[in-house]
Amino acid sequence: MAQAERRGPQVLNIGEVLAQLSDDFPSMTASKIRFLEEKGLINPRRTAAGYRQYADSDVERLRFVLALQRDQYLPLKVIKDYLDAIDRGERPENLSAGVSVSPRAVSDELATELHNRVRRLTAEELRAESGASVALLEALLSYGLVSHVNGTFDEHALQVACACAQLEGHGLEPRHLRPFQAAAEREFGLVERAVATLTSRKDAASRARAAETAREISDLCLSLHQALVHDRIARMDS
Repeated sequence: MAQAERRGPQVLNIGEVLAQLSDDFPSMTASKIRFLEEKGLINPRRTAAGYRQYADSDVERLRFVLALQRDQYLPLKVIKDYLDAIDRGERPENLSAGVSVSPRAVSDELATELHNRVRRLTAEELRAESGASVALLEALLSYGLVSHVNGTFDEHALQVACACAQLEGHGLEPRHLRPFQAAAEREFGLVERAVATLTSRKDAASRARAAETAREISDLCLSLHQALVHDRIARMDS
C-alpha cells in the first residue's frame, strides 16, 4: 500500500495552504485566512492542541471565496450565502446547472450571471423591502445616507434603508446618523491611501490586488469598530 493511501486525505498547515494559493493570489496572508475563518467562510479541523488542519476542500473553498472577491467584487456576506447554499446541497442563486465551485468556472462562466445579480430597485421597491416609510426615505436622501441613479437604488441603498428603518424603532432618526456617513468617508480615505501604490499602476493584476486589499482593510476596520463599540457596551455592566 502506498504511503499516501496509508495517510488518508491530505492535511495541510496554514503555510502549505498559502503556498498552494500564492500563484493565483500573491497577496494572500495567514491573517487573511484566519479572518475568513472568523467570518465563517471556512472551518478547518483542529487538533486537540488547537492547531488548524486544512483539507483540500478548505483550499478549494478559499479559492472560490478569493476568486469571487477579486473577479466579481462580491462582498463576503454574499459569498457566504453562496457557500451556505452549496453546503445545504442547493444551487446558489444565479448559478447555472453546469457550474462547479471552481474559481476558473466562476471567472469564465459566471461573470455575466453574477454581474446580473446587482439589482436596481425603484423607490417603491426599496420601501417595500426595507420597511422604510416615504418620510424616512426622503430624510435618508436629504442627509446623503442613500443615493439613486435615474430614480433607482442599488443593494447598498437597500442595506442602509433596512438598518435605518430598524434604528428608527429605537428612536434614532437620519439626522442622528450623519456621523456614520462622515466616518465612512474617513474610513474610505484610509483605505484609499493604503492601496494608493497599487491603484497608481495601470495593469489589471494590480487593480485586482488593490480591490482585494481594499476589501480586506475595510473588513478589518469594521471588525475594529465593532470591537471598540462592544467594549464600551460591556463597560455599562461593570
